[in-house]
Amino acid sequence: MKLVVVGTGYIGLVTGACFAEMGNTAWCVDVDATKIENLKKGIIPIYEPGLESIVHENHKEGRLNFTTSLAEAMRNCNVYFIGVGTPPGEDGSADLQYVLAVAREIGQNMNGYSVVVNKSTVPVGTADKVRTAVQEELDKRGVDYEFDVVSNPEFLKEGEAVKDCMKPDRIVIGVDSERAQSVMEELYAPFNRNHQRTIFMGIRDAEMTKYTANAMLATKISFMNEVSNLCELLDVDVENVRIGIGSDTRIGYSFIYPGCGYGGSCFPKDVKALLGMARGVKYDSKVLQAVEDRNDLQRQILFKKVVKRFGADLSGRTIAVWGLAFKPGTDDLREATSKVLIGALIEAGAKVQGYDPVAMENVSKEWPEEWFSKGSLTLADHQYAALENADAMVLVTEWKPFRIPDLEAMKRVMKQQVIFDGRNQYDPVAVKAAGFEYEGIGRK
Repeated sequence: MKLVVVGTGYIGLVTGACFAEMGNTAWCVDVDATKIENLKKGIIPIYEPGLESIVHENHKEGRLNFTTSLAEAMRNCNVYFIGVGTPPGEDGSADLQYVLAVAREIGQNMNGYSVVVNKSTVPVGTADKVRTAVQEELDKRGVDYEFDVVSNPEFLKEGEAVKDCMKPDRIVIGVDSERAQSVMEELYAPFNRNHQRTIFMGIRDAEMTKYTANAMLATKISFMNEVSNLCELLDVDVENVRIGIGSDTRIGYSFIYPGCGYGGSCFPKDVKALLGMARGVKYDSKVLQAVEDRNDLQRQILFKKVVKRFGADLSGRTIAVWGLAFKPGTDDLREATSKVLIGALIEAGAKVQGYDPVAMENVSKEWPEEWFSKGSLTLADHQYAALENADAMVLVTEWKPFRIPDLEAMKRVMKQQVIFDGRNQYDPVAVKAAGFEYEGIGRK
């Protein structure tokens, strides 16, 4: 099959590359000419394990193409995926301007029956707006092509996006016509060879499914963070509680790790958007609001622990931060807890030395330039270099290289042996036995 994917971010590039990997011909379209030229040269704009190799191979074989012209890409295709950003507006609701701009351009260039697929995370009712935008452009042209709008939300985890796309848990597709369902069945047939993964439902149902999935995961995280804070006050080790409840198959172990809050491009944005949808129908969503409120507070918890140990004035203190990306396996800094922590440390007078295995280039580009120019934030070239003369190390992102650190090497370079473990990665008994002060999240 031949298809177009508009947008070359996490959603669009991974989607286009994986469809090409299955033998289809995919055109990836983006308005950023530099990004498109780089992709043609094999330069990938994001860090995602496994993505670079399938992009290179499929581009070389002619199955994956890149262009800035949607009209050019549409000439021989009739399936168009919209995979552009939906950033939160001032009120937290999803901004659909890019989605609808693509829909209008599709209407301006459509030349026969087409299936327009919303791959971006969009609020309930967006398919109706996309349908209207396309139809208005067809009316302006005086043509009467049939088309269907489909909702096909992505469920890709950053750091595992290629695996999730090639071997999905489920493929959710919202349709309202048998013709569109037939097209989508054919497109996804290679992904269902082992067993049927596709779930067809109504379009609005599919739109809601995406938001509900992310909100549920965010709820588990915030709930466990709430419990961890209560454990600290009750002299309880939350790690034992986590193991105890996780053994219940109704609960499971996924997403019940206490920590310093969730971030990224999905959970914060999608919880806000769902709250925005609730407000739009005058519904007071108390649980979702509590999820967001707890996460906002949890993102400040590491700074509060540092202040409790060293005092509110951190002038003259050097704090090492391990892990800057919002999670392991990605260079994405959106809504990263590390930025909240480092901003607060700098405001309190501390000097920060940070290290991340893959996100350093993005940090230097995206974070406030004054942090670097004033010497408040220094990026180290190695995890142990970040510890030089540090009063404390704060673990924010649990990358694998941080899991079993050389504690003796750490003691030799740190000014004071203090560890704040924002992901409960270390054994408190072992760390304390090595001569360190240890502070986790709800740990004893």
